Amino acid sequence: MGRDLDEVDRSVLYLLQGDARNTTAQEIGDTAGVSASTVRNRIDQLEADGTIEGYHPEIDYEAANLPLQMTFVISASPANLPDISEQIRGIQGVIDVREMLTGRRNVHVDVVGTSTADITRMTDAIHDLGVEIESSEMMRRRHVQPFNHFFLQGTDRRDAHGGGDVDDADS
Repeated sequence: MGRDLDEVDRSVLYLLQGDARNTTAQEIGDTAGVSASTVRNRIDQLEADGTIEGYHPEIDYEAANLPLQMTFVISASPANLPDISEQIRGIQGVIDVREMLTGRRNVHVDVVGTSTADITRMTDAIHDLGVEIESSEMMRRRHVQPFNHFFLQGTDRRDAHGGGDVDDADS
């Protein structure tokens, strides 16, 4: 079970979700009503206890010459999920693997590629693991926003993190 978050922790998390790279401890502190050193201490604590696991860039894969973004929905034996997930993450082009809690369609895999041949290589590698791809969808656009539970009381949500949603691909 995770730790209980107070309003300062929630403020820090909310603002970091919006733009961790360009949001300073001073800006977070000004918004949350605490000092920059308090914010830095809270970030250190949140990192140490595993609440903040890392800082990841939002990549426009199309701009990086990876125009095909697909999601595969896979059926795998629940007993084998950790092993299957690890093997799938080892396939070149796989960027995200999510294990679902229940249901037959229990592994969702996001991939990026340069061509249909590249995507076919990934589907073949997934099939070689002995699992079934139930469906596949091509992604048009992804919208990301901070989790609203971290909403800052008395602050306009858009003002709190500097804007609307983030588009990964704009095709």
